[in-house]
Amino acid sequence: MAAYLLRRLLLVIPTLWAIITLNFFIIQVAPGGPVEQAIAQLEGQKSGLMDRFTGSGQDIAPSKDSHHAGYKGSRGLDPEVVEQIKQQFGFDKPLWQRYTEMLKNYVTFHFGDSLFRGGNVIDLIKERLPVSISLGLWSTLIIYLVSIPLGITKAIRHGSRFDVWSSALVIVGYAIPGFLFAIILIILFASGNYFNWFPLRGLVSDNFAQLTWYQQIGDYFWHMTLPILAMVVGGFATLSMLTKNSFLDEINKQYVVTARAKGLDEGAILYKHVFRNAMLIIIAGFPSAFISIFFTGSMLIEVMFSLDGIGLLGFEATIQRDYPVVFSSLYIMTLLGLILSIISDLTYMWVDPRIDFEAR
Repeated sequence: MAAYLLRRLLLVIPTLWAIITLNFFIIQVAPGGPVEQAIAQLEGQKSGLMDRFTGSGQDIAPSKDSHHAGYKGSRGLDPEVVEQIKQQFGFDKPLWQRYTEMLKNYVTFHFGDSLFRGGNVIDLIKERLPVSISLGLWSTLIIYLVSIPLGITKAIRHGSRFDVWSSALVIVGYAIPGFLFAIILIILFASGNYFNWFPLRGLVSDNFAQLTWYQQIGDYFWHMTLPILAMVVGGFATLSMLTKNSFLDEINKQYVVTARAKGLDEGAILYKHVFRNAMLIIIAGFPSAFISIFFTGSMLIEVMFSLDGIGLLGFEATIQRDYPVVFSSLYIMTLLGLILSIISDLTYMWVDPRIDFEAR
């Protein structure tokens, strides 16, 4: 067991390296890099942004030779200003040097500063983690707590009215996009047109610090109710159907028929024998489900409910070509996914001791 765990942990290193390297070189060849983004902003707002790169509030006269600066969009700016921008973002160094420095920094978890937000990347991520963790954790927990009992009940009552109607409901929920359901929830319960029961912005209220501990808990869930409902509505179908089919497959196996013939209680058969085998495939999908909800699935919900989380941060950084934020988010989420995958394997062995990954 220890040798297997050590091998899996060591495998994390080349996996992280491969993903970061591939994305680094793909993004480097994409048009509209951070230098071009900064030049475009500078040309559009000279009076506000010139101080950042020149140290003075005076406009710099356009240069006739500015088209030789080497960056598309630099026409109209002095070449010295363009060079200062390149130095500011570290793009005066060759590609291989930037890549090597990035790898060295990431080994020590030093992610540098955001190119456009003016803050440390780790601090930016820490500020947004509570939102993404709240959305991902509660959504995943609710989906699993509802879908697994629902799938088991559907398997036991296969072909009944309950099975048919519950299947219809979860499929309809699956067909409704999360952002569309969010709009419906906002119109009905937060816009004031019908009801004004829930807030539209933020993770907590402005006076959160002045509330008592139980009021803080209530305020937190008051803000989380609509976003979480919007995220979970489409998540029940896949997991409940997967649970149902897994249990149906196990229920029809020979060892279940033998257990019934021996007179074992139906509940004991279901939860002591069938449950352990049928849950293996459910456990296997947990890491990917959590990462999907935690990172990508919450982006639109974060936008609609003004929740500044990791998904929104990563999307905006990609649009702005804010490379430190892009690569840091990718690095952290990949590392988290790999660790969750290892935890998933350990859970396999906890659920079914017969599984021995080290022997394989």
